[in-house]
Amino acid sequence: MTGSVANQATPEPSRTPSRAGFLGRLREEYRASDKAGYLFCLPYVAYFAVFTAYPLIFAFILVFNKWDIVSPMQFVGFRNMQRLASDATFWMAFANTLRFLSLHIPLEIILSILIAVILNEQISFRPFFRGAFFLPFVISGAVVTILWQQLFSTDSGVLNLLLYRMGLHGLGWLTDPSLAIYSIAIMATWKNVGFYIVLFLAGLQGVPHELHEAASIDGANKSQQFWKITLPLLNPVVVLVAVLSTIGGFSLFIEPFVMTGGGPAESTLSVVLYLYKQAFQFLRMGYAATIGFALAVMIFVVTLIQRKLIETEQLY
Repeated sequence: MTGSVANQATPEPSRTPSRAGFLGRLREEYRASDKAGYLFCLPYVAYFAVFTAYPLIFAFILVFNKWDIVSPMQFVGFRNMQRLASDATFWMAFANTLRFLSLHIPLEIILSILIAVILNEQISFRPFFRGAFFLPFVISGAVVTILWQQLFSTDSGVLNLLLYRMGLHGLGWLTDPSLAIYSIAIMATWKNVGFYIVLFLAGLQGVPHELHEAASIDGANKSQQFWKITLPLLNPVVVLVAVLSTIGGFSLFIEPFVMTGGGPAESTLSVVLYLYKQAFQFLRMGYAATIGFALAVMIFVVTLIQRKLIETEQLY
């Protein structure tokens, strides 16, 4: 009798945890993992705040001010924008950039496709050639421009020496105002084509072999298979390369800065190089910030076009 009373007075603890205890532990674990997540994100958030968000906000403030770094800022309202709209040098730099893009983009797309198709075949030393074409992309831009500056030299450049050997006249690759921006486009294409070859090689890996086998059985030759099967299926990669090349072309800076300084007769002055000169040669920080935002708007418009083109990829 006594033992039964004692058992009733001290009930055994339940093996099933209460709902509140379970939720409490779950909440604590969630909070702990949440804190750990915040801590892992903190370095990038700090980096973004210091090197991206703050400069962007500060540049936007500069658009409405006149500032030469030394003197205090002077609020000028929309005067920088009005000046930009009527700045003939800016629009000349914009036209130079468009001329650069008119040769740079087609060259990069055509050469990238052709070389990628060749490197996708079972040729000898294929890994070596793949590495060789990609090598210029990882070399410093300043080193590449100095190298091509020697190749383009009017008196002792290799290109003009080859023309002389063939009985032709040498060209002013970097001294002729009508030719200099296109010479820079050739050099920039040589440097960047390796990266786009990698993209096209990845796209070629996704082309089903069954389509080529079926076309071959139907009597289609290699050329017909390329135009009717391979190239249409590579359309999304073509659009991607075109947009990346366009954005990169708008950011043209180091090539004309090192090779020509924007000359001759400002024929190689790009938008970014003009921005640099306004900011660090003439100390017009507010006006340079205005040019930067105008360039951002141009790139934004191109990005919208890119999105529209990608959305129509199902047409092929």
